[in-house]
Amino acid sequence: MNIILGICGSIASYKAATLVRLLVKSGAAVKVVMTPDATHFITPLTLSTLSKNPVLVEYANAQTGEWNNHVELALWADYLVIAPASANTLAKMANGLCDNLLTAVYLSAKCPVYVAPAMDLDMWKHASTQANVGRLQSYGNILIRPGYGELASGLTGEGRMAEPEEIAALLDGEIRKKLPLSGKKALVSAGPTYEAIDPVRFIGNHSSGKMGYAIAAELLRNGAEVTLVSGPVSITAEPGIKVVRVTSAAEMLEQMSAHFPAADITIMNAAVADYRPATVAGHKIKKNDEEFSIPLVKTTDILANLGQLERGNRLLIGFALETEHEEENAIKKIRKKNLDFIVLNSLQDEGAGFKGDQNKITIIDRELNKVTYGLKSKQEVAHDILIKILEVMA
Repeated sequence: MNIILGICGSIASYKAATLVRLLVKSGAAVKVVMTPDATHFITPLTLSTLSKNPVLVEYANAQTGEWNNHVELALWADYLVIAPASANTLAKMANGLCDNLLTAVYLSAKCPVYVAPAMDLDMWKHASTQANVGRLQSYGNILIRPGYGELASGLTGEGRMAEPEEIAALLDGEIRKKLPLSGKKALVSAGPTYEAIDPVRFIGNHSSGKMGYAIAAELLRNGAEVTLVSGPVSITAEPGIKVVRVTSAAEMLEQMSAHFPAADITIMNAAVADYRPATVAGHKIKKNDEEFSIPLVKTTDILANLGQLERGNRLLIGFALETEHEEENAIKKIRKKNLDFIVLNSLQDEGAGFKGDQNKITIIDRELNKVTYGLKSKQEVAHDILIKILEVMA
């Protein structure tokens, strides 16, 4: 997402540093355009460091003669945000004046434009300012209303620029509305399960959870509301993902079953134990005998259990990790577990597997359409899975 942040001459310009940081942290590419007066309040160096892009102030570089093309800048932007917007710049925008680079970019913009005014109480309340704001709104520009509080003049009232966190949250909400999974709820499982033998020992596996966490992050980035049911792992989920932590297969079954009815998309990526000890010792088992055996009983097949439930148009996606007869076994799982498609991993592929950062998959759907992908990062694999989800939903 490309965002131009316009900054005008105002004491509130210091807030722009935090706003840039929040926008970049959210994944946006940010370019800052300042009015000449804005440079008296905050330095271009600060903003270029935070945005990781040169800050533009003038139409052209006086030393090189290089032109800062306002038309190209406006076409590059998905959003133009002017924060703080001074009374002077609001008047120029409302009346089509462009005596600096920022107002020229504004007049060239085809993207949504947000203005966050910042000025003293009397300036904000003045009839001319209110008329200019009304005219800008009639052009389709979106007003981020100033807040109430103590102002630089010492007065108390309306005129404070909205806080950077408010502006970033507003933009995030507007951006997410346009994402392909906006309004959809996704449920993802990840990681291993641990099945207790006694208070200190368990049966487990080598799953790191990296693939499931990457899928959850990809779904979130594309607008979904994501719940991640995670077995014991050492990684952290992206901010915005609701994480439900579990340990055993029984706990994962309980949580997946509880969240499944509300989910539009369910992806069962966790490496759930197929068996658990029939009984769990209350104390640590002593190593007295040369041989030791543990009776095991089957755990509930969570994916098959979910596949038997009524789900309408909601998607159910499984994973299969196979070491032999890979495709044959994967196809059996599609039919047996009533899946929309399955993601097949093979431990035969060098570089792919549980603990690494790469994976190699084949996606097979219920019509037995098959696509095999090369070895990729788990983030890229998550994107390939997203593309298939969007294809099936369409």
